[in-house]
Amino acid sequence: MKHIEDIYSRISRNSASFLGYPLAKDFNYTAFAPFLNLCINNVGDPESPSTLAIDTKDTEQKVISFFADILSSNINDVWGYVTNGGTEGNLYGLYLARESFDNPIVYYSESTHYSVKKNLHLLNLNSIVVRSQANGELDYDDLESLIQLHRHRPAILFLNIGTTMTEAVDNIDNVKDIIRKYAIKDYYIHCDAAFLGCIAPFVDPKPKFDFAEGIDSISISGHKFIGGPIPCGIVLTKRKHRNRIVNSVSYVGTLDTTITGSRNGLTPLFLWSFIEKHGKKGLTVRARKCQEVAAYTETKLKQIGVKAWRNNDALTVVLDKPSAGLCKKYQLASEGDIAHIICVPGIEKKHIDTFIEDYKKELLVAEVFA
Repeated sequence: MKHIEDIYSRISRNSASFLGYPLAKDFNYTAFAPFLNLCINNVGDPESPSTLAIDTKDTEQKVISFFADILSSNINDVWGYVTNGGTEGNLYGLYLARESFDNPIVYYSESTHYSVKKNLHLLNLNSIVVRSQANGELDYDDLESLIQLHRHRPAILFLNIGTTMTEAVDNIDNVKDIIRKYAIKDYYIHCDAAFLGCIAPFVDPKPKFDFAEGIDSISISGHKFIGGPIPCGIVLTKRKHRNRIVNSVSYVGTLDTTITGSRNGLTPLFLWSFIEKHGKKGLTVRARKCQEVAAYTETKLKQIGVKAWRNNDALTVVLDKPSAGLCKKYQLASEGDIAHIICVPGIEKKHIDTFIEDYKKELLVAEVFA
């Protein structure tokens, strides 16, 4: 067992030090340890029972109902399931969009998550990359020129509600204005809200991104802001889109409506236990505390002469990229000459102070040798 102990030690140590990825650190699901001795399989549609009765579909439906509510809808109008993560949710949204039209084009920005290109390839969808603004937000002028050029074809708009590097939010109103301007009748809006989906409903001002704005589907990660030991996510869509692809499978006595057949039955338990404990009020407090740490981080970086900025009150602080050594020590994601710190639950001001001291030393050394 020493090998297992070594792995646990390494992962525990690295989990304590990372600052650059959106993974909450403050969870504890030890109460669910007995479930590790069971194979829980939510096969098929969460609303359809199966001949395999070792599932948590009842809990999964509660999770979906909660997310439908915070995303300005209800389970009568929207349908969803607990996924393996944001990428699966995006794949599902794009799959439903593809099945809605003949010969559509997907428009997505250059700041979109790297996995989307792979999803488009898997689905054999035609697509066009749209320029991004300096802050990571969609370039609406470029989008308009592209839509004008292809106005005869159905449009699938893949929008970012929090880009990977800068947490930029694409403006749905601007996109819908372009759609109206060129009289695009056949269109589908999917929102990738992997990180912000659990945060945006509880901040002021609330970004426009949910079903109240006329979106068709949305993908959210469960392990990022809520936190959990197993990656997971939530995908929600208008029921009419889900109904278009439903099939019955006699082998397991249920409906086939999801990407995978067998699905994780443990992650809905994690998500629901968090929702029961914290609810909307707890998520609001959680979001504001993280915003406070992010504001503190931005201020502290500027005080030592490092260029740092955030989109609005984002939890992502963009900064000048430190040395490779510092990036490795704190596991900072980087792109070009920038890196970022994401102030997720579990990261406190003391962790930021430790990083600042290390960065300050690095700057002093650079000054000496300048």
